[in-house]
Amino acid sequence: MSTLGVILAGGLARRLGGGDKALTEVGGRPLLAHAIERLSPQVDRIVINANGDPARFNRFGLPVVADTVEGFAGPLAGVLAGMEWALANAPDCAWIATVATDAPFFPEDLVSRLFEAASDDSVDLACAESNGRAHPVFGIWPVRLADDLQHALVVEDIHKVDAWTRNHRLSLVPFPTPVVDPFFNINRPEDVAEAARIMGDPEKRD
Repeated sequence: MSTLGVILAGGLARRLGGGDKALTEVGGRPLLAHAIERLSPQVDRIVINANGDPARFNRFGLPVVADTVEGFAGPLAGVLAGMEWALANAPDCAWIATVATDAPFFPEDLVSRLFEAASDDSVDLACAESNGRAHPVFGIWPVRLADDLQHALVVEDIHKVDAWTRNHRLSLVPFPTPVVDPFFNINRPEDVAEAARIMGDPEKRD
């Protein structure tokens, strides 16, 4: 089935000195470039979800989709923006797959494994899990739930991902962590250094 990949790139790098976390360089390239490279083979199309001036992402050659919910509504607003963009621009994509830019080692089989779980008729949504911890921004979401999510955000004032997903049939898909947790995320300067070290050592990367 056709899937729209949505890269959630709205994070601010407060603990990294400010600016867009997605443009923080690791291993000589922005985190966003790593996310695009890793997600591209897994989906049919990709958009970047970020607010502010979209021109700062021109070099990546992808559509930039802003949140449609006012204020800083968190990752759920990015999920909704991706759903609404798919409805308007990619009607063949019944699902969106979301990833965050600050986890450059997310699995290369992420989307296929999430879809495997969602193929069960008793499942509405699927998100990743590792070491017993859920990673809800790494998930697949049916576009048919766009109105439900919009209502939750605007009317019910629900902003936590798990507060919304608990109202639906969610499957948590465990991913192995043989050497490095694939959802290791970058928040501090030492995380940048560690990610660069891992990138330089293929045995630790996969």
